Amino acid sequence: MNIDFSKNNGQVQAVVQDSRTLRILRVGYANAACVGLMETEKNVYLLNGGQPELLTSGEYNKPVAVSSITADNSGAAIVIKATPDGSTTGADSFMGEKNTADLAFLSYLQDFIERRKREMPEGSYTTKLFTKGINKISQKVGEEAVETIIEATNGTQEQLLYESADLIYHLIVLLTEKGLRIEDLARELKARHKE
Repeated sequence: MNIDFSKNNGQVQAVVQDSRTLRILRVGYANAACVGLMETEKNVYLLNGGQPELLTSGEYNKPVAVSSITADNSGAAIVIKATPDGSTTGADSFMGEKNTADLAFLSYLQDFIERRKREMPEGSYTTKLFTKGINKISQKVGEEAVETIIEATNGTQEQLLYESADLIYHLIVLLTEKGLRIEDLARELKARHKE
């Protein structure tokens, strides 16, 4: 990555973009020190009063985690893809645009499930599923599919939603066990889609 710090007093324009929703979270400036901190600490730093300042988000001021940093062709600007835990502006929007991530939550959920698989914490339902293996996970997907069908034909909207959420959760666990991602499903559906 070639960033040109030779102009603008050693600063480049920095755009922080939510890696899940692709919404712009913040626009600011970064210098070589900011970029160095982002590369080593994997958290977003922007200039404030000429000094690198950690960008935080959410109610508890958690750091905004860096997913990637990309420079434009001239090296005069960078795009920082990041994963915030809440707002980075003190509001739930930037320049009037809400940063909603409802569908992107499925990717976040799978990241969480993958972490459970790696760490296998005691007392976790997800850990129990992974411990029992592919047959039990597949069985749970089947059970949840049947419960979803029953609610669709004889239940309430509320129960249908509840059982559908259970189905999707267990399907994501199954995909994780098989080394696939929810994004793989999205790509498959997109490939099939004809207008």
